[in-house]
Amino acid sequence: MNSTASSQGPVDAAGRPQIVKLGTIDCDMVETNPLVFQGRMYRCEWVRPGYWANATAQSYFRLVDVATGEPTAAFAHGHEFACGFVAGDTVYVTGTTGDRATIRMFVSKDLQTWESRTVFSDPAYGMFNTSLCRAEADYVLMFEIDRPAEQAGVPFTARFLRSRDLRHWELTPPVCHYEKDRYTAPHCLRWLDGWFYNFYLEAHEGYELRVVRSRDLIRWEVSPLNPVLRASVEDRVVRTPHLPDYLRDRIATAHNCNNSDIDFCEHAGRLVINYSWGDQLGTEHLAEAVYHGTQAQFLRGWFPEPTPVNAPR
Repeated sequence: MNSTASSQGPVDAAGRPQIVKLGTIDCDMVETNPLVFQGRMYRCEWVRPGYWANATAQSYFRLVDVATGEPTAAFAHGHEFACGFVAGDTVYVTGTTGDRATIRMFVSKDLQTWESRTVFSDPAYGMFNTSLCRAEADYVLMFEIDRPAEQAGVPFTARFLRSRDLRHWELTPPVCHYEKDRYTAPHCLRWLDGWFYNFYLEAHEGYELRVVRSRDLIRWEVSPLNPVLRASVEDRVVRTPHLPDYLRDRIATAHNCNNSDIDFCEHAGRLVINYSWGDQLGTEHLAEAVYHGTQAQFLRGWFPEPTPVNAPR
């Protein structure tokens, strides 16, 4: 690993932010995200009906204490595509209903009792992943759609909602999107220094994670350092001792053409990253990675400042 000045964060030999893959922590568990609440790190999870350790065979959400492995009680039964966000003393988890026509938000101050709110509902839309971030004057929720056709184009496409209070939401105009001409499934939205950063999945030599940024959610700049992540042998490292042998065997042999569903948060001086790998056909695995720097360094690192023409070399 190479490293730039500490203000810029660690980079690899190609000048890209250095992501260190740590290995697989679960199977059939995707669309998760790490978050920090009251000083502890949790992983927000959507437990699917077919998850190998789901005895209920029902869909639900939970938060898992990363240090202890202890989960909270299940909530949001029947909902899909969980994504957690912390503001002050409160955790907010967004997700979609089973018919994918409604986004709901689940709100808690103690991870035990949850208030449910409707964020957006319209049967014309087919909605999947969500991601919430704090901007300068409001909150922005990115959500993934495959309909209506005139807004989605080639599924899957990012659309956006905005709110000043996390209660009342306004759908942005259709011109606020990314991107209708090809597969660009959105997953993780961040904001820094007036820029929105959209980490998304693109169909390219399999499926790889890329990043673009925008000041207005309309015009987007592509990182010259893409991709952010792509499938590699490091994905198959088994990081947890709790998986049964048949799943360990699957990890060793499963087809891998995909790195997707990235999400991350800053904790203890580094960026903790969750992502998924597999075949994009249902055989999926949850993995961890780390960036040994801050979130700000990570975001800025994908869009390096151009070297002035007359700068010394």
